[in-house]
Formats: sequence, structure tokens, C-alpha cells
Amino acid sequence: MAAKLKKGDRVVVLAGKDKGKQGEITAVMPKDNKAVVEGVNIAIRHAKQTPTQQGGRLPKAMPIDLSNLALVDANGKATRVGFRFEGDKKVRYAKTTGDVI
Repeated sequence: MAAKLKKGDRVVVLAGKDKGKQGEITAVMPKDNKAVVEGVNIAIRHAKQTPTQQGGRLPKAMPIDLSNLALVDANGKATRVGFRFEGDKKVRYAKTTGDVI
């Protein structure tokens, strides 16, 4: 099945501690059904100092389940994603506005 959410998509969180926050997808893990969204689901990780990087407590975006994410349409609202054929090409579109993503 084609991916409804892809890297670079602007999404909003539907459930959990970060409900309502928006961000851009930086990585998608289809096998785990999860995605990493910048600025969402932040955890503190302790890192040892290296010659190139300062050590300490570093914030890191952790994966969040795809079912808790929704695409943001042109109006800034959450929308579901549909598929349709335009000519011979399969495209994703926002269900609320009908615009091609």
C-alpha cells in the first residue's frame, strides 16, 4: 500500500502529550508504523563528550505512531489523505479541500 504520510510532510499530533503540536516529518519507519517529527515527542538523552561534539543532556525527537498524526492542509487544519489517478499518475490528495499534495 502507498504511504499516506511521507518525509517532509507537515503534520499535526492528534493524541498524546504533544496533542495539537505541528511539525515536519524527518523520518518514517513503515515497518514499525512510526515517524519522527521535529519538535514533537522530545526526550532527554545523555551523551558523552567527543572531540567534535559537546556532551551533556541533549533533546532528541523520538518516534511517534502514525495513527496519532494527521496531515495539515492548506487551511492549517488536520485532514485525511486519499489517493486518485490524474492521467496515468497516482497522486495523494487532502480529503478536506481536494487539493493534490
